[in-house]
Amino acid sequence: MSIKVAINGFGTIGKRVADAVDAQDDMEVVGVTKTGPSFGCDLAVKKGFPLYCTFDDEDRIARFAEQGYECHGGLSALLAIADVVVDCSPGKLGAENLAKYKQADIKYMFQGGEKHALTGLSYTSSANHAENLNAQGTRVVSCNTTGLSRTLVPLYEHCGSLKVECTMVRRAADPGDSKKGPINAIKPVLKVPSHHGPDVITVKPEIEINSLAVAVPTTIMHLHTIIADLPDGHGLSTESILEMWSNTPRVIIMHGEDNRITTTAEVMEMARDIGRKWGDLHEIFVWEDGVNLIGNRLYYFQAIHQESDVIPENVDCIRALMGTEPDWRASVAKTDAAISAYYNC
Repeated sequence: MSIKVAINGFGTIGKRVADAVDAQDDMEVVGVTKTGPSFGCDLAVKKGFPLYCTFDDEDRIARFAEQGYECHGGLSALLAIADVVVDCSPGKLGAENLAKYKQADIKYMFQGGEKHALTGLSYTSSANHAENLNAQGTRVVSCNTTGLSRTLVPLYEHCGSLKVECTMVRRAADPGDSKKGPINAIKPVLKVPSHHGPDVITVKPEIEINSLAVAVPTTIMHLHTIIADLPDGHGLSTESILEMWSNTPRVIIMHGEDNRITTTAEVMEMARDIGRKWGDLHEIFVWEDGVNLIGNRLYYFQAIHQESDVIPENVDCIRALMGTEPDWRASVAKTDAAISAYYNC
């Protein structure tokens, strides 16, 4: 039987998660929510996803019909027919929504905009899939934490210890967000360390990591600059690390100068060229010519597409909560193959 998945919030992340779930043969989207009628409802209708209202208020529900959309009810009605709910609502609504999910006795997962304390459990495929098996609820970590985990976890597993300092050069806003800045400035995050590095500890507490962050006037990607100190006797070289990452799911290694991909703009152009919907890049992009191991100290850059790298992680997380696939690599392979076939790319 297919896992019945509810998507609470059909926005930047929610619409992508819905597509990724729809691509799988072991799960189905039983409904998505919107706060009210809007152009986003047209996409749900086009995809054939049953539309529900984020609220149980009858007046709000009636507004959908007034604008020509069939609404199947409020959030409670959707939760009643689902096995698991993927919360993709705006950040800071977690506590309110969690109470609703617990009342409905449904499995639940939040996004990285919520804090680890909300669920007491966090998730990323490569770091702690097993710890999330059959849990009642969890939080898929943020795009930055997901990106850090993808390259740092295999290093830790080889070395047995790892000390990391990194700087997040953050996009100011998503492309569709006109409410944020900076426009003509570089804005340091003055909370030190920033939450990004320590958030890795919620999924891999053995890694010692801290981070700084700055916001810059771009909307397309985050950039990480990373310094990782490896233990004595690590037995690695720059070449063997690149080979390790080449064999790691959802990591792309490319030579920037040779391929004329030296900026994040060119990385995103590559994603569009290979036919990804919305120009998404689920993988973490590492510049081969920006990786250098000097003694025990590793330096590298990686780029994160903030709108999409967590999308396949949500699918793997569903399987973890439902206990249907205990092997994270098997789930990742299944998820990625299905998404690729879905988009014919």
